[in-house]
Amino acid sequence: MIASCDDSHVEENNKNHLESNGNVGKVKGMNCSLSAGNKSICPSVATVIAPESTCQRISLPGVMDAEGRVDESRLRMYIFKNGGVSPEERGQVWRFLFGMYPCSSTTLERPLLLEQMAVRYQVMKRKWQRLLPGAVRLHLNGTDAELLAAVKYFDQRQDREYNQQQYRSEEVKERLSFLELQAQVLFERVKFNLEELQEAIRIIDKDVPRTDRDLPYYRNEGLGNLLVLRDILITFAAFHPEVSYAQGMNDLCSRFLEVLDSEVDTYWSFTCYMEKFSKDFRADGLYRKMELEAALLKELDPKLHSHLVTDNMDRLAFCHRWLLLGFQREFEHSDALRLFEILSCDHLELISQQVDQARYQERLTRKQSLEDEPVMEAQAINTNFTFELFMCATILLDNRETLLSCRNDVQLIQFTSSLQGKLDLNSTVQKAEEHFYNYCKRSAWDYLSGRYRLRKSKEDNFLCQLRNLFS
Repeated sequence: MIASCDDSHVEENNKNHLESNGNVGKVKGMNCSLSAGNKSICPSVATVIAPESTCQRISLPGVMDAEGRVDESRLRMYIFKNGGVSPEERGQVWRFLFGMYPCSSTTLERPLLLEQMAVRYQVMKRKWQRLLPGAVRLHLNGTDAELLAAVKYFDQRQDREYNQQQYRSEEVKERLSFLELQAQVLFERVKFNLEELQEAIRIIDKDVPRTDRDLPYYRNEGLGNLLVLRDILITFAAFHPEVSYAQGMNDLCSRFLEVLDSEVDTYWSFTCYMEKFSKDFRADGLYRKMELEAALLKELDPKLHSHLVTDNMDRLAFCHRWLLLGFQREFEHSDALRLFEILSCDHLELISQQVDQARYQERLTRKQSLEDEPVMEAQAINTNFTFELFMCATILLDNRETLLSCRNDVQLIQFTSSLQGKLDLNSTVQKAEEHFYNYCKRSAWDYLSGRYRLRKSKEDNFLCQLRNLFS
């Protein structure tokens, strides 16, 4: 049984801390009337898992079939075209959008998937806790009353989770024991660099208390969620040493925890997200992102580009925080969550690929009609120009005159600080779409204005295809 694997010396450091498998045993025969989006007015500490998520349906039109499978393309298209989803749908949508549940999974399969994820997470967490028992609990200096309260609320959750485990049936206990044995074999060969992990924990313990406690999710009993966030980040750092922990990850992970309100669900969703974007937290990823933003700005406004980008990318470095955190602080909080969905659905990136395909087909058609003439290759649309880069460029262009008057880094920092919480999401997204459309249109026009711009009908046909991608 899971409880039999606990180490007594760790348990002494944190009462019941290692037995928080939560409601895993309740996955079968659960009451599906709960909704991941319907959170209590008074925030509480997140559960270890959210078993109701395994059977909750997504009501977006045409997204989920009768057996619970999700059409990923329709889901992403819906998010982009509708500017996100409602708070009631958000928790369940994110579990598919960010890859915690495979879109191909059915309602019958997801309870077993959740059990496996929950057991694996607990085995992973116990591994670093056993090796670093002194890091199990956050060390407090006694001066932060809110953190003292957070520890109390977190420990109360641990007690509740432990008590719930006592009511598991023998069948459930046997199944979880088998899953745990599999997980132990899987992670047995994982070795930690304890010195590097301890350094990551030191930084995490500095950053977690700085997480925005003004959010309703972290008020009152919700303060205990800071400790949940800490466990998730340490577990991620321990099992992803190539990424470990970098400043800013606490804010990203906090976003997942707030929406999913479950420790296990947050860990796996955050991990899936980081598989794609972890490079942005490395120095080479930072420089690459700044190069792309500079290249796009040069396309859209050469004068502003030459003012901000002189000998290097340093003067654009302030944009990296916007891109890294998905403009978390520049928009009102609920709008920032919607924008995170929009940026994560990758819809415009798919559109840019479709545009390239349409242009390729156009070239083939012209080649067949003019076999005796050389084919002029058009400049390809840069598919690395993601929508977040257009969002960033839009903010820069909207504040063009202010930026042109900035003469040093101090003024640029003052400029970025002045934007926090003041940008209008709908207006910014609409302008970013227009910049993207105009960029594609100019690229198409460059091609059509060449020696093969023979029939205006073909020009109209291509631009019509481009417009249809946004309709």
